Amino acid sequence: MNSSTNPPEPTEGSRAGHYYSYGIPYLSIDNYPGKLIAIEGTDGVGRSTQIRLLREWLEIQGYGVIETGWTRSELMQPTIEVAKGSNTLNKLTFVLLYATDFADRLEKEIIPALKAGFIVLSDRYIFTALARAGVRGVDRAWIRNLYGFGIAPHLVFYLRIDEKTLIRRVLQSRGMDYWESGMDLKLGDDIYESFRAYQKALLKEYGSMADEFGFRVLDARRKVEVIQDELRRQIAGFLAEADVPAAVRTE
Repeated sequence: MNSSTNPPEPTEGSRAGHYYSYGIPYLSIDNYPGKLIAIEGTDGVGRSTQIRLLREWLEIQGYGVIETGWTRSELMQPTIEVAKGSNTLNKLTFVLLYATDFADRLEKEIIPALKAGFIVLSDRYIFTALARAGVRGVDRAWIRNLYGFGIAPHLVFYLRIDEKTLIRRVLQSRGMDYWESGMDLKLGDDIYESFRAYQKALLKEYGSMADEFGFRVLDARRKVEVIQDELRRQIAGFLAEADVPAAVRTE
């Protein structure tokens, strides 16, 4: 296999709660008490619903919680929306826009929350960027190195679904749009065929990352409450073992 497509070897910083690689030079994150939990998966699998329910449950348990999500940076969100509206920017431009969005949220939201002892619930994490870039042919070693400043989550849950179920859900809810259908890749003659081919490729990318990054894989075809119960069970077990200091819990 060509070495240029291989991910870099894991480093000490790839441990949960540590930078994957080089990190942000002026921000040490050693021994921060907070925990970072990411929910990953393609569009339409119910990530946002599960995040909302998890936040309510965790807050009832007494934990301080914040949410963060893809392209929610106050600095970059307007720029990304304008760029997506034009349907003209190339793949590397979008990769760098998304990386800037993530960097801004990491510095201004995620790291301060971890330092303060909060649980950070992330609706998507860097794996969304890796999957989308991989489908578009971006060098895998390069994109992983680009996100070397990211923090390895303590838990990553991947809501896995098959393409047929996903298509049915999307058609029954909000329909298909240009970017979620991969229309920029010209994978099909119409938006339906493009969506099917694009999502199939994305699911393959996520599947290949499951072992690489230690995803906890959950079947997203199940009922919302069944998935939520499983999430709560696993997170409760993790937090009990992590022994989150009482000082960072709300009374």
